[in-house]
Amino acid sequence: MDILPGAQLTAGALNAEKLRMQVIAQNIANANTTRTSTGEPYRRQLVAFESVLNKTNSIDSSNPASDLKGVQVSGVFNDPSDFKRIYNPDHPHADEKGFLALPNVDTAMEMVDMITSSRSYEANLAVMKTARNLAKQALTINY
Repeated sequence: MDILPGAQLTAGALNAEKLRMQVIAQNIANANTTRTSTGEPYRRQLVAFESVLNKTNSIDSSNPASDLKGVQVSGVFNDPSDFKRIYNPDHPHADEKGFLALPNVDTAMEMVDMITSSRSYEANLAVMKTARNLAKQALTINY
């Protein structure tokens, strides 16, 4: 018997959002890194989520949500967008024409992503707290 229904779903979502916030923080921290170990500027990282389904052979068409087991991170990958380029011939990492390649990180976009991720984390935490309170109340019911 699952005393906290949905706890596994919520825990997976909390872990996924936590990783997403860590990746966003790394992007912000490297927004001005013009040279990495690969020799090019820092490339923005993105997190991809995927649904995890129960391993059952039958699909319950009356309740499709019953097949959902949770969410997980399917991977962290590089943003393929182009680097920003500015003219700065005095910079040590500028090319022979004087252009400097900057990371493809937009700090404003990262902050929006951070707020979105934070709100999602808070919502999942509220679900977990509500489930816990409901379970506590159910245990105090007298017959």
